[in-house]
Amino acid sequence: MVWTRHRHVAVPGNVAVMYGGKIRVLPMSGSPSDIGHAHGSELGGSIRQYLDDRLDLAGDPYWSGRTAELESIVGLAQETLAAHRSYSEPLYEEMVAMASAAGINSAEAVVVGGFTDLIDVVRVAGGPDVEEDDCTGVIDADNGVLAQTWDMHASAGEFVYLFDIEPLGEPRAKVQTTAGCVGQMGINEAGIAVGINNLTSRGKIGVTWPFVVRKVLQQSNLDDAVEMVLSADLAGGHNFFIVGPDGTGCNIEAMPGSRKVTRVETGTFSHTNHCLDSGTRSEEGARNPIGAESSLTRLELANSYKSDLDALFADPSINRGAASPHDVATCGAVIMRTGPRTIEAVWGQPGLHDWETFGFG
Repeated sequence: MVWTRHRHVAVPGNVAVMYGGKIRVLPMSGSPSDIGHAHGSELGGSIRQYLDDRLDLAGDPYWSGRTAELESIVGLAQETLAAHRSYSEPLYEEMVAMASAAGINSAEAVVVGGFTDLIDVVRVAGGPDVEEDDCTGVIDADNGVLAQTWDMHASAGEFVYLFDIEPLGEPRAKVQTTAGCVGQMGINEAGIAVGINNLTSRGKIGVTWPFVVRKVLQQSNLDDAVEMVLSADLAGGHNFFIVGPDGTGCNIEAMPGSRKVTRVETGTFSHTNHCLDSGTRSEEGARNPIGAESSLTRLELANSYKSDLDALFADPSINRGAASPHDVATCGAVIMRTGPRTIEAVWGQPGLHDWETFGFG
């Protein structure tokens, strides 16, 4: 079955494989500027290519809800810089160093890394229902597991990396992310794991979600990690999964104006791309009906699989292929285990590409 949404098509199954393979690992260490410089120097060409792709999509009404000129998109990103610096001076320093080494400016770095929050800001002026149909995640508190797909426009799959980040004075972290993005999901050596899925919101000037992911990974206990989400002045909506060293998890629906924390001490908790809480739901923006239906379907499937991760990642509604570069597809996936402090990662669709395991030993 092919679902048509405007000019984009979402296709369950494996129609066109444009990315994936043995995951590329980039080790980085030292001060924030050292880490940023290494990131930008090593991946500068990919970062600039990814920026071009995301600028194109940010001005596409089928993604952002309205047509926008490139200058206005970068201008909105420029307005968020103060919020990023206020939230974390060290991460801001890292981002600026990365941008400089890659040959882009700091506002463009926000476009590359914080795309899904930025289009929440772009779409505020109004437009058609938009595409929000990406990522399925599960917390399994009994086994200390956080597992998720990372679904995005398929062209993003070309830019997936695993960063091995060893900052001065902070826990070392393994982070699956993309070129130009400071962090998308990961686990640190203290046993804190964090993942995300996207929520539709009416955005505002604020900090984008990759900064929040990395600040969570600077923590050593669950309560402090959760506080990093609750204290963020967010630009857009995301759902954050966090699991602590003892396996206890928290799911946080984090919208620009409200938060809903659900503590997961036993059993499993699943989440996709719609709010479950009435308070956060009141902030949701208009959504394409096909995407809304997909989110509900994937949530039901994830709930039915519970801790059966093989079945979860085998389901073609959850592990998705694409027919063209700007269709939504599974670009990667992770299984993070906080007991042994490991991350199992795959670049591309699980099943088409192998899982690889990384730890801190």
